[in-house]
Amino acid sequence: MFIKSTLLRSPHAFSTRIGGVSREEHTKSLNLAFFRGDEDDTVLENLRMFADSVGFDPQNVISLPQIHSDIIYKVGKEDTGQGYFVREALREGDGYITNERNVVLGVKAADCVPILFEAEKDGQILAVGAVHAGWRGTVAGIAPKCVEMLCREYRLSPQAVRAAIGPCIHKCCYEVGSDLKDAVDFSLGKEISEQYVTACGDGEHYFCDLPGINRELLLRAGLPQDNIDTVNKCTCCEPSLFYSHRYTKGVRGTMLNVILMK
Repeated sequence: MFIKSTLLRSPHAFSTRIGGVSREEHTKSLNLAFFRGDEDDTVLENLRMFADSVGFDPQNVISLPQIHSDIIYKVGKEDTGQGYFVREALREGDGYITNERNVVLGVKAADCVPILFEAEKDGQILAVGAVHAGWRGTVAGIAPKCVEMLCREYRLSPQAVRAAIGPCIHKCCYEVGSDLKDAVDFSLGKEISEQYVTACGDGEHYFCDLPGINRELLLRAGLPQDNIDTVNKCTCCEPSLFYSHRYTKGVRGTMLNVILMK
């Protein structure tokens, strides 16, 4: 039903597509998002099952509509339920931080890069964070911005932060056009572009290493190498285990990636 990082101490999970009650062919079986073809009750039952397995209250999840941005919210108990049980007048964004216990941060993905964070001081977890980094969010620097926000809000150094990069599409399957290459060149610089966006051979298409770029940005944000874990799973390579937008040309379910402080 889910995969965990070996690095993070906080309760967390990167969901797979296995273990739920969705019956539509393209959403079987643990679809965790509305508007993908399942009845709302089916999605909520999947959330309940996932929550029971990981060990959190499904009513405590916050997972707002995602817009491929660098918008990150500081959230708390007053925000829980938004996105699943509260669906009116929602904000939009792609990341969260909190220092309140049992507030479950949830980012959805089906090829994009989910990154979960925890910040520790004197052996105690002080805060957690989560971001959804598609290519636009990656280029906008949502991962290092989450590190900066954690450090600013809770008076920490980057060395106190750990990050786990979850299952996502990898370079082997992520062929892109020159628009993405140009965006990386412009926003992140030629050095990152040349290392992580490599030509396919025709001069017009490239293979992009999104998890690699995010890892590089986290290193540049001050995280030590040992504070970054990458779950080496390509969602497009394993469509029986994960939902993949690219593999299915958009006809698919959605995974949920969560972290909380107990």
